[in-house]
Amino acid sequence: MTGQVIGCCGLLCSQCPAFLATQANDVAKAEETARLWAREYGLGLPVEHVWCDGCTRAGRKCSHCAECEIRSCALGRPARELRRVPDYPCSQLTGFFEAVPVARRTLEWLRARD
Repeated sequence: MTGQVIGCCGLLCSQCPAFLATQANDVAKAEETARLWAREYGLGLPVEHVWCDGCTRAGRKCSHCAECEIRSCALGRPARELRRVPDYPCSQLTGFFEAVPVARRTLEWLRARD
């Protein structure tokens, strides 16, 4: 996972189509991502809500990352990332991990390296 941009929740930002479109400044890819998310998640996002530089980086955030409660919690803590806080995993993360088990594996991998 070296070189990856990893979100506060354990998702790999650097594999997200919004992040990839943003880094490439690819309007067509961003529009494709907005259509994909509309189909998969029922989101009616305008393309300007897709641009994202990653949740732990400065810059733009796609609409979900800008509103993400896990991200808000992590950035509001001294450690900056949930994998390092004493109450890890909190109930919010546990619920997220049930839906996205790969995110737990990523954070566990990071915790083992700390």
